[in-house]
Amino acid sequence: MNEYEASLVIKAGAEHLSAASSDPRSEEGYTAVKANLSEALEHMAAALGNFEANSVAPDHSTGWLQDLRRVADDLMDNGPDHPH
Repeated sequence: MNEYEASLVIKAGAEHLSAASSDPRSEEGYTAVKANLSEALEHMAAALGNFEANSVAPDHSTGWLQDLRRVADDLMDNGPDHPH
């Protein structure tokens, strides 16, 4: 699988998650979902960092990297009892 194919898997997974969450049945699994999303965002930030490192115009996505990592951290730090 190449990076383009992997990005399609991520996109499809996000679409499935969006559809599944549109009719949530309970908060069961909410903590695990947040942990999985946080980990996925960290992996996406790492992938984007890899692309940046090999780019002819490095650092043009620095803000995105920081935002992805910030959101990943926020997901793990803020539970339902800890509002933003």
